[in-house]
Amino acid sequence: MSGLIQIATGNRRSKKIRVGIIGADPDRGWAKQAHIPALKSLSDDFEITALSTTRRESADAASKLFGVPLAYDNHQELVDSTSVDVVAVTVKVPHHLELATAALNARKAVYCEWPLGNGLKEAETLAALAKQKGVLAVSGLQARSAPSVAYVRDLIKQRYVGEVLSTTLIGSGMGWGPTVEPFNAYLNDKKNGATMLSIALGHAADALCHCLGEIRELSATMTMRRKSFTVAGMGESKPMAVDDQVAVSGLLEGGAAFSIHYRGGSSRGTNLLWEINGTDGDLQLTADGGQAQLFEMTVRGGKGAQTSLEILPVPEEYRWAPPQPGLGTNVAQAWARFACDYRQGTRLCPTFDDAVKRHRMLSAIETAAATGQRQRLM
Repeated sequence: MSGLIQIATGNRRSKKIRVGIIGADPDRGWAKQAHIPALKSLSDDFEITALSTTRRESADAASKLFGVPLAYDNHQELVDSTSVDVVAVTVKVPHHLELATAALNARKAVYCEWPLGNGLKEAETLAALAKQKGVLAVSGLQARSAPSVAYVRDLIKQRYVGEVLSTTLIGSGMGWGPTVEPFNAYLNDKKNGATMLSIALGHAADALCHCLGEIRELSATMTMRRKSFTVAGMGESKPMAVDDQVAVSGLLEGGAAFSIHYRGGSSRGTNLLWEINGTDGDLQLTADGGQAQLFEMTVRGGKGAQTSLEILPVPEEYRWAPPQPGLGTNVAQAWARFACDYRQGTRLCPTFDDAVKRHRMLSAIETAAATGQRQRLM
């Protein structure tokens, strides 16, 4: 993977890639928390030249706070700007279709947060448009950019565990528990497309498939155990309108058995445990939080005559971006890869087509759970 570093450093003198961010709220949000710090830490490659929000006041405040020269109170002016090469869509899922469509129609490269669309149909529409326009269109499935995931992927290729027999993943959604912050209450309504299935399980399953291969067939159970939740700071109770338990099992394309179980909220015990068991060894990834795209994962392994697991430090060559404060490290990793894809035509980042594949998996999980019938994906 050191070649990735060489590609990136070989282009340091190239013109900076100019990024416009839709959804750069000055008070909160994923752009403020992750994308802006990540892009600024990669200043040899990127320059944030524009941002937009839905109000003039917040756009001006964000421009001042983040030091970005162009600020718009609508997305259309941003995507049309000649000062923008790449549009980052960092708003809530129900708006992804409209905003990514506008960027693609302006023939701009796009980095759109995950889930790509509110359901499979929207994702397919965006992927088809990206192909028609012939531009780079990347989905924010950043778990596969995590240093630990990239390292484990290579260990699997190097047959550290031998032939993969099975893999088991258990995780806590963190959200979808007893309380929720007011600005995240929309997550608890399935119609908004930002569910525990699509976000927490979707990110983790993408990392799993990236390392071990796609899902061939699956069965699933989904249920809503919590009937209500409390809005933090308001003491207001609202009805839950989304499943907070998702269990999936089946076979991967290579024949290995897999199982994934996500639970709403956080656990006092295990919040993320992913094991890969093979004919010659075992690998284990753990993290303090249940969302694989956000938290640094510790890798442990054992093989051959070893009778227990030992920590396998992730080599520095898998770290392509400076460590980030908070939860944005993997976003920076993804943007570092994006720079290579944009300049060199590589395929390091998950594309909209990859996102469609993941949405198709989520749709199969929903169908299997609703019908009780096993679903084949390939």
